[in-house]
Amino acid sequence: MRKAWSILFLVCIAMSLTAKESIDRKKVVTRHNPHVTAIDTLASLTVGNGGFAFTVDATGLQTFPELYSKGVPLGTMSDWGWHSFPNKKHYKHSETLVARDFHRGHEEYYAAQFKENGRQKDASNYFRQNPHRLHLGTIGFAFDTPALVTDVDETLDMWTGKIESTFRYAGHKYHVMTVCDPDNDVIASHIESDSTIEVVLRFPYPTGAHSDDACNWNAEDKHTTELSVDGRGALITRVVDGVVYFVNLECNKGTRIRKKDAHTVSLTSKKGTLEFYAGYSGRNPMGFYVSQRPFADFAMASAGRWREYWNTGGFIDFSNVSDPRAHELERRVILSQYLMGAQEAGILPPQETGLTYNSWFGKFHLEMVWWHLAHYGLWNKPDILENPMKWYFYAANNAKGIAQRQGFPGVRWMKMTDPAAGEAPSNVGSYLIWQQPHVIYLAELLYRAADNDVRRKAVLDAYACLVDLTALFMGRFAEYDSVADRFIIRGCIPAQETLKADSTINPPFELAYWYTALDMARKWRERRGEEPVARWDSIIAKLSPLAYNADSLYLAAETATATYTDRRFTSDHPALLGALGVMPHTPLVNDKVMTKTLDWIWDNWNWDETWGWDFPMVAMTCARLGLADRAVDALLMPKRTNTYLVNGHNYQDKRLRVYMPGNGGLLTAVAMMCAGWDGAEGRNPGFPSSWDVRWEGLLPMP
Repeated sequence: MRKAWSILFLVCIAMSLTAKESIDRKKVVTRHNPHVTAIDTLASLTVGNGGFAFTVDATGLQTFPELYSKGVPLGTMSDWGWHSFPNKKHYKHSETLVARDFHRGHEEYYAAQFKENGRQKDASNYFRQNPHRLHLGTIGFAFDTPALVTDVDETLDMWTGKIESTFRYAGHKYHVMTVCDPDNDVIASHIESDSTIEVVLRFPYPTGAHSDDACNWNAEDKHTTELSVDGRGALITRVVDGVVYFVNLECNKGTRIRKKDAHTVSLTSKKGTLEFYAGYSGRNPMGFYVSQRPFADFAMASAGRWREYWNTGGFIDFSNVSDPRAHELERRVILSQYLMGAQEAGILPPQETGLTYNSWFGKFHLEMVWWHLAHYGLWNKPDILENPMKWYFYAANNAKGIAQRQGFPGVRWMKMTDPAAGEAPSNVGSYLIWQQPHVIYLAELLYRAADNDVRRKAVLDAYACLVDLTALFMGRFAEYDSVADRFIIRGCIPAQETLKADSTINPPFELAYWYTALDMARKWRERRGEEPVARWDSIIAKLSPLAYNADSLYLAAETATATYTDRRFTSDHPALLGALGVMPHTPLVNDKVMTKTLDWIWDNWNWDETWGWDFPMVAMTCARLGLADRAVDALLMPKRTNTYLVNGHNYQDKRLRVYMPGNGGLLTAVAMMCAGWDGAEGRNPGFPSSWDVRWEGLLPMP
């Protein structure tokens, strides 16, 4: 008996040790450190602190911004750096509005674009273009011939957030190390060479273009760059129309700081070593000024921040998986995590292209917020998720105004917006509706990530108002159809943007999202001991199920009867699959019909017209349907818009070489496939049984 107990004790000890054996996170991260061996305009690397980022070329700095402008550009961007061209004609946002009648008993006013020349068109264009995100200026070597750069050996150490580059220029050796300070918007660099070192800071005027690197190098007279030198340090004051920002410089002893031309500042060292830091601020530049701080201090601070980032929250290790595709999937996951931590962990919802370059004028899209941020909840990083969530409190007043002018209570969240929560006019974006429930869903993720009752109560207290106001609009936007005794959704453009607002009824993803979010809002009131909202309960009970055709295939909308014969309905996002995938199981969806629909879409969809987040969306649908093999196939589907570059960026096309919603979607899908979802059974329910995926710290999806 004693022997049996001893054996049992030893077994328990062994099991306990196995359970406690943690993943070697550093080993997993560093085996995917990007390595660059030549000038490659799609292989730019980034350091950043989440709200400020600095992207470099093969020299470890931003030496050739013009060369990289059509690749992955060399951005220096922040959450706070925005600019507007002067509104000389005093345009008002009200001039962009048009009245629409969607047969809801009242006129609804939408911010639109206009085709005919005139003041309305000009006003619309102005508010689409302004404000736009600023490029804060490049820092690079005073080289002018990319062909003279040879012997490149550049690596991003993602565990420490340091880029290290060695190369030759015109035969001379260079060794560069670059980091970003975790607490302030500061870039620090240490350079060694067998030649004189000259680094130049160049400052552009904004372009205001829809999609580019935001660098107009040919407008010297439209902005000013002032330099004040004091010993080893200097202050650069930038004035760009009504915007003023500062660059605080500190260099090692013996460095000459001078103004080279109107918008170029030169740092020159003849001693073979140049060490500097450049701190960017839109406020008092002395707020983070630390005299004579060495590079080693910045490198240590960067390493500490990234070590904490990697060691906090969830983590995944694919090294035990025999499928050769697992290594590539792990690479994409790790690089996506790094990019999110460097570019999308600030105080604002991110833009599609992060802090690398401008797309849609640098504005952020609230329908994309879910793809940018939901993964933070599943990867157990609620503190990062909560930072941009706070912006919604500021934006609520403008969102309330949009709802009111359209005849609804509560708040209607805008689509394309900016730090001041302005509404960019659009003939598509203004009619989108699937951004509306995001606040509820993300707040629910914060609640689920809270690890004790005190924190859960704090989340409930903080976000209850936003949840209620958001749901209040949703409850009125859903219309009661007395003939069929059901609630419908119409008068909107769905996530599949090829459909039209005036002819779309009951798009499937939106229906499922309305059910899910209103059910969440109902539960929030229960948790707080508040009375239920009768209309929400009625909608949940009587919301229209997803419409399907005679072949048992779900339609892109109830009114889209030509879904499988009209190319317009089989292009863009296959969003109807998200009704079961992104969304949990609801009574609106039939699994058999969804499986048949998935099969058709898989074989016949116009995949060349998809977007990066479509593939993780399909993977999540496969997972919930029990099709684990196909979930992996979806994540790694060999399509152009599912390409992940050396630096981890999700490449779409020549316009969008960076697409961060794809990265965020990948992280969301993989976490869900590992940790599962409410009601899922077993470990790794979204992966094939042969995939021994090790993970820790992840949370299940709703």
